[in-house]
Amino acid sequence: MLLDDILVIDFSQFLSGPSAALRLADLGAQVIKIEKPGTGDICRQLYVSDVQIEGESTIFHAINRNKKSYVADLKDPADLVKIKKLLARADVMMHNFRPGVMERIGLDYESVKAINPGIVYAELNGFGQEGPWKDLPGQDLLLQAASGLTWLSNNLDENPTPMGVAVADILAGTHLTQGVLAALLKNSISGKGALVQVSMFESSLDFQFEVLTCYYNDGRQLPVRSAVNNGHAYISAPYGIYKTSSGYMALAMGNILVLADLLGCAPLKQFTEPASWFNKRDDIKQILADHLAGNTAAHWLSILEKADIWCAPVMDYDQLVNEEAYRVLNMEITVKTSNGLSVKTTRCPIRVDGKLLSSAKGAPLLGEDNDGIDRLFGLSD
Repeated sequence: MLLDDILVIDFSQFLSGPSAALRLADLGAQVIKIEKPGTGDICRQLYVSDVQIEGESTIFHAINRNKKSYVADLKDPADLVKIKKLLARADVMMHNFRPGVMERIGLDYESVKAINPGIVYAELNGFGQEGPWKDLPGQDLLLQAASGLTWLSNNLDENPTPMGVAVADILAGTHLTQGVLAALLKNSISGKGALVQVSMFESSLDFQFEVLTCYYNDGRQLPVRSAVNNGHAYISAPYGIYKTSSGYMALAMGNILVLADLLGCAPLKQFTEPASWFNKRDDIKQILADHLAGNTAAHWLSILEKADIWCAPVMDYDQLVNEEAYRVLNMEITVKTSNGLSVKTTRCPIRVDGKLLSSAKGAPLLGEDNDGIDRLFGLSD
């Protein structure tokens, strides 16, 4: 438990902030989740499917395991006093409210710093602390759209397409965790606190550093997606996903002439100049697509893998979980709620000294830890 004895007071909701708090909890920190009376974190009712666990969304259980829940009305002076007592003992405070919300409550950085000068104060929002977009909602799909990310997926003539996971949320949470850990290191050396700020917008832009750097240094030419099997706007053929007679396969970077021989695809041999693998990538990809459709993914992969060509099968979850390469990682864990309900989810991906970081504690019931926290920290005195 690398963060044993670190106390995190987390006001965040939805996915971005709670994902950062989850990672700190996985690393051993004690995370106390501050929730609104009656409803709690809005994510408790944020249904991403028709699957519910104890009447709450599966995503809430996935992202809030290994935490404690403390209900407090931040507009109630008595509850606010309790929260400030907690903050006086905390190492980290986190929130993902829009700019100005914590100032109105009296829990902005300067106010909390006056209570606890050494605290690491971490805040995450959608579009940053300033500018005309600062008050816009920080929702994942909106951030993917506004940051240009959706123009990188799908083929040239198709609609801009978002990634099928909440990538802006999780990236921003990851960056916030990185900032908090760095600030905790600074605190351990100097005793000084820090204000750590991350926006989903900046995280989404950083995620695209590769293609944005090309754009900045290429006369601001927009990236052009392949018309056929697009995989990356700046990478030549054969990069992409191909349909076969049975299943799909992915091809990464590779020598077109080598592929021509291995696959028995004579039309590819005309592309002798490596520069043409980019300039004529759609022509090459169409020839490849037509050829690969003539046999199964398993057939082609058996040829390419032996030759150390960068390729892979395209799997759905049913196929994935039956693979030994998946099973050997032990990515699935089962956690239990205080009601005794078992929930299967994924574990922290980090290993320390060869050991997995895992806990069997499930997501808390709303306010289930109030009494214990009041006693432990003397909040009712």
